[in-house]
Amino acid sequence: MTADVEPESLAWRVAEAMRASDAATTGAGVELVDVGPGRAVARLTVAARHVNGHGVCHGGYLFLLADSAFAYACNSFGTSTVAAGGEISFLRPGRLGDELVARAELRSEVGRSGIYDVTVRVGDTVLAEYRGRSRAVPSMPPPPGLTPD
Repeated sequence: MTADVEPESLAWRVAEAMRASDAATTGAGVELVDVGPGRAVARLTVAARHVNGHGVCHGGYLFLLADSAFAYACNSFGTSTVAAGGEISFLRPGRLGDELVARAELRSEVGRSGIYDVTVRVGDTVLAEYRGRSRAVPSMPPPPGLTPD
């Protein structure tokens, strides 16, 4: 399936198939902005449902946004890939109405393992830094809706 498909087109096809079956990400309001081989950009506008008891965006939503961008980036090559781990450093709070943008990029890949960095920003201000570790699982079926040409 992947050998005869242009890399950019493949990345979008995979991302669209993932989105179609991802109730967690879509239900939270995460939008896919851009995707390509080893990279992705996602955004989330902080709504009242995302705000915690301190009046700022709950860290779980920041993690979800970063992890979603990571998932799109590490699956962009067309091989089913899962998270082997991830950690986030919260640097500043997100506020009600903020448009959070998460940019994920492949940093290193060896065999079936990869490392991706994701920066979450509001404008030029960095709110969080996430590092995700991926593991390709070629035997895992692709997302529903992604079929060979």
